Amino acid sequence: MKVLLINGSPDPRGCIHTALGLVAEELNAAGVETEEIHIGNKDIRGCIGCRRCKTTGKCVFTDLVNETSPKLAEADGIVVGSPVYYGMPNGTVLSFMQRLFYSCGCDLHMKVGASVVSCRRGGNSATFQTLNMLFGISGMPTVPSTYWNDVHGYKGQDVLADVEGVETMRNLGRNMAFMIKAIKAEAEANGKPDTKHTQFMNFIR
Repeated sequence: MKVLLINGSPDPRGCIHTALGLVAEELNAAGVETEEIHIGNKDIRGCIGCRRCKTTGKCVFTDLVNETSPKLAEADGIVVGSPVYYGMPNGTVLSFMQRLFYSCGCDLHMKVGASVVSCRRGGNSATFQTLNMLFGISGMPTVPSTYWNDVHGYKGQDVLADVEGVETMRNLGRNMAFMIKAIKAEAEANGKPDTKHTQFMNFIR
């Protein structure tokens, strides 16, 4: 069992790294392997809607997105972390995640997903909601904690002073491990739910 941790902060050792580390500790303790992928300071452009990935199975731009796709295919879950930029995820995270989910070509159904956000003061809930939209449209159960998955601070060590945030990250890791194991056991015993997506509408009459 494995979970990818996407660090969308430009600072590789900042608040998001600290928060993801807390989640990873709980996952590892439960026997779930983790890998942190730092994307926050990489040159990652947005999707141009060329749809080449639908025929080639990979994005037309050769960068960290294509390197991560096979890892996502093998993983049981993903946690994406972003700092708050003007009340939103930063642009690099959005470009990376949108292209990854659109181009990967792998079955995301019943892989589990979670988002983690950090802010100095505000904008965390809007950022959290935006990132979580990725999971519902992909058939991925979203992992809960005991509060929204946010931490407060300006530097990495500040997160550890946010005692409720620390508890929230640890509970997120525990819940994620539980869900991965429960879904895996049920899928092995009875298979995944038989869901179909065959109806597409643009609401134009």
